[in-house]
Amino acid sequence: MTSQPRTAVHPLRKILMALAAATCAAVLNGCASSPTQESAGEYIDSSVVTAKVKVALLNAENLTSSQISVASFKGGVQLSGFVPTETDKSRAEVIARDIGGVRSVTNGIQVKGQ
Repeated sequence: MTSQPRTAVHPLRKILMALAAATCAAVLNGCASSPTQESAGEYIDSSVVTAKVKVALLNAENLTSSQISVASFKGGVQLSGFVPTETDKSRAEVIARDIGGVRSVTNGIQVKGQ
């Protein structure tokens, strides 16, 4: 039985393989989320949640929502801004909580004159 001669991997090919592996790792890591950063998918999800909450607040009857800001991060929604009454502040929070995809609401809305 004759043995086949081993072919050595060319040094340049080793370098190219290592670069390809490092590039794949960097790309996959860049799409991952961390406690302080959203992945691309989570960013899109947060944008959709923010838009849904803003639309719901604008469409709510008897709610002065023009000075309410909405931000979201990984399912958590933060409300800020100013409203004329405590009732408006509470209603805004309830409306935000009722939106699909919202996991928590931080209500930082201030009541004018208080």
